[in-house]
Amino acid sequence: MLLNWTVMILYNYFSAMFVGPGYVPLGWTPEKSQDCMYLQYCKVCQSYKAPRSHHCRKCNRCVMKMDHHCPWINNCCGYQNHASFTLFLLLAPLGCIHASFIFVMTMYTQLYNRISFGWSSVKIDMSAAKRDPRPIIPFGLSAFAASLFALGLALGTTIAVGMLFIIQMKVILTNKTSIESWIEEKAKDRIQYYQTGETFIFPYDTGSKWKNFKQVFTWSGIPEGDGLDWPVRDGCHQYTLTIEQLKQKADKRVRSVRYRAIEDYSGVCCPVTKGVKTFFTTPCTEEPRIALSKGDLILATRGLKHWMYGEKILDSAADGGIRERGWFPRKCVEKYQYDSETDQPVDGEKKNR
Repeated sequence: MLLNWTVMILYNYFSAMFVGPGYVPLGWTPEKSQDCMYLQYCKVCQSYKAPRSHHCRKCNRCVMKMDHHCPWINNCCGYQNHASFTLFLLLAPLGCIHASFIFVMTMYTQLYNRISFGWSSVKIDMSAAKRDPRPIIPFGLSAFAASLFALGLALGTTIAVGMLFIIQMKVILTNKTSIESWIEEKAKDRIQYYQTGETFIFPYDTGSKWKNFKQVFTWSGIPEGDGLDWPVRDGCHQYTLTIEQLKQKADKRVRSVRYRAIEDYSGVCCPVTKGVKTFFTTPCTEEPRIALSKGDLILATRGLKHWMYGEKILDSAADGGIRERGWFPRKCVEKYQYDSETDQPVDGEKKNR
C-alpha cells in the first residue's frame, strides 16, 4: 500500500511538471477582429491574451487558465495540469498519514518491549528488546531518532500540503483560479469605491459544483475544452472577465502616483543600507525588485508601510517597450509634483514623501 501511494504521488507530480499548463499559441488573435478590443495584448508573446490566460514571468509565456506558478514543479499550474497538480496535493497527505501510522506503531511496539516499570522510576533500554521474537531490523537509538524525525516531516507535510489541497478544491468547485478569485475581489472593491451600481457576475461558474468539478477532472485525464473558449453562465459572455480586467487596469492607472527616486537602490531583496525596518519588512513574494538610480521616475500602484510596487517610467522608443515593474523601498523615493497639462515639475512647491 505504501508503494502504491508512492507510485501515484510521483506519477501525478511528474505529470504536473512535464505535461505543463498549456500555453496560448504565439501570435494568437480571436476569430473576430472586433473582439480584440476586449482583450489585453502581450508584447512578449506578440499575441492577445485569451480569456482566463495570464502571462507568467518565470515561464515567459501566456498560460491558459493560469492559477499560479509553482516552484516545486518548476512550472505553472493551469489548464492542462490542474487535475494532476490537485491529485498530487491529495495523495501526498494521504501517503504521509499512512507513513505516520507506520512510524507511530513501530516506535510504540519497540519502546513497549524496552520499557521496564519500577516502583520509583521508568527505565528504557534501547540496546535490545526484552521479548522474543527479536525484530528483523535492529531498532536502536539512531533508528528511534530517525523515525521520530521522519514522523515530524510526515505530519508537517500532511498539514502544509493538505491546506493547499483545500484551497485548490475551493477554487475548482467554483470554477475559478487563484488569480480569478483575486480579480473578483478587486471588482467588488472597484464597484463599491466608485458606487457605479454594477453587479459583477463571475462568468465561468456553472452554478453546479459537480459540473465545475467535471471541467477539471475527467476519466481520460484531459480537461474539457481547448483552453481558449469556455462555457459561460446566462447573462455573461466570453469577454465578461476580460472587460473587467481592462476596467481594473484603467482604474489602476488613475489611482497610481508618480514618484522620483532620491536615492540609488541596487534591486536586492533585503537591502541592509536602507534601514532595519526596510530590511525586515521586505515583501514575501516572488515579484521582482527594480533597481533605481537617483532621478528615475516611477509610477507606484500599491504599497506597504516601508515598500512600494510600481513601474519605472522609461523611454519606450529607446528601451524597446520593455517594462520594468517591481518592489522598491519607500525610503528611496518622494512624490513628484508636476503639472498635469505640461507634465513639468511645479517650482517652489514642497515635495512630500
